[in-house]
Amino acid sequence: MGISVLKLDSDAVDVETTDLALRVVLADGREVAAPLEWFPRLRDATPGQRSNWRLIGGGQGIHWPEIDEDIAVETLLRSS
Repeated sequence: MGISVLKLDSDAVDVETTDLALRVVLADGREVAAPLEWFPRLRDATPGQRSNWRLIGGGQGIHWPEIDEDIAVETLLRSS
């Protein structure tokens, strides 16, 4: 019997926000979610501002330019 090695890749590949949560899809297929209450700027932003994001650091973080918010994926992983 062989041994399987699971390779985790915690770089973000997709981001979604609702009125209540931030959801991040990671390159290895995992999904991490956190309440928007943890991120007041994101919580108070309009849906249009929340949808205007870009990945930074090769997927290690997310940036919302209109509200000057940056969230590191590592922060979300430590909190979940």
